[in-house]
Amino acid sequence: WGIAAPADAHRVRCPACHRVHDHCPAGCVVLDGAFLQAHHDDIVHLVRNEAERQRAEHPLKRVMAFEDHEAELTLSTTDIHLARAIGEAVHHAYQGTLEFHYNPQELRLHVHWSR
Repeated sequence: WGIAAPADAHRVRCPACHRVHDHCPAGCVVLDGAFLQAHHDDIVHLVRNEAERQRAEHPLKRVMAFEDHEAELTLSTTDIHLARAIGEAVHHAYQGTLEFHYNPQELRLHVHWSR
């Protein structure tokens, strides 16, 4: 954040970096449907903007992977709240069907949007 750490500071990996290193996402977002295909670029732009907005406010909320296929977009996140925020942003902008599935044993949220 623009502040240099003292030279003798103990370095540790943050929780988000641990998730990235271990390939263990907290959230998974899947967007699909004919509407996605017709408005692909606009939806991708919205998703990237929401992810950046969230990260600017909360540095531990990050997109781990972004897979862009013709029929669907799939994202994995380091935080369940980021996954939820992305799903809600798309739903707010374009309506459609939004579903959340939380697995408390894995502490993981799966978000699915389609239209």
